[in-house]
Amino acid sequence: MTFEPTAIDGLWLLRLHRFADERGSFARLFAADDFAARGLPAAFVQCSLSVTRSVGTIRGMHWQRPPHGEVKLVRCVRGAIHDVIVDLRPGSPTFRRWQAFTLAHDNDIALCIPRGCAHGFQALRDDCEVLYQMDTGHAADHAAGVRFDDPALAIDWPLPVGVVSAKDRAWPLLDAVTATA
Repeated sequence: MTFEPTAIDGLWLLRLHRFADERGSFARLFAADDFAARGLPAAFVQCSLSVTRSVGTIRGMHWQRPPHGEVKLVRCVRGAIHDVIVDLRPGSPTFRRWQAFTLAHDNDIALCIPRGCAHGFQALRDDCEVLYQMDTGHAADHAAGVRFDDPALAIDWPLPVGVVSAKDRAWPLLDAVTATA
């Protein structure tokens, strides 16, 4: 796989190298040595799968507060999503900036998202599945979020907003979040 830096400090885009033959294909999704060489986690302790039924659905924007901040390795394994990362780290040179990527089951892209960044996505197709690997286990009392529709972020969602959970609609605005970060 190839690691490419992005416009968000510490956020990596990973391009998988797919090897194909008459049987199908093979691609490595993770190699501890490759991650460790870049100062990234060499072990993940939790793996989760989200299934999103309807196009236009938004999930996010989520992260975990310290001391349970997590690095996430994210890949869309079915369908396609508009994946958004927001830098909420006060000391970061890209603080309060966001960047978006299209992740799809057939484009061989994954993201390694650093601690302190909010993550969310919009389903671009029905029946999307997103695989997450985290270097820290989920700590419900440290779960946090910011509104997906915050005017201060002005995230450009590519489709009309469909289903959004009540919990995601109730997250605070960015100014309230970053004032306490």
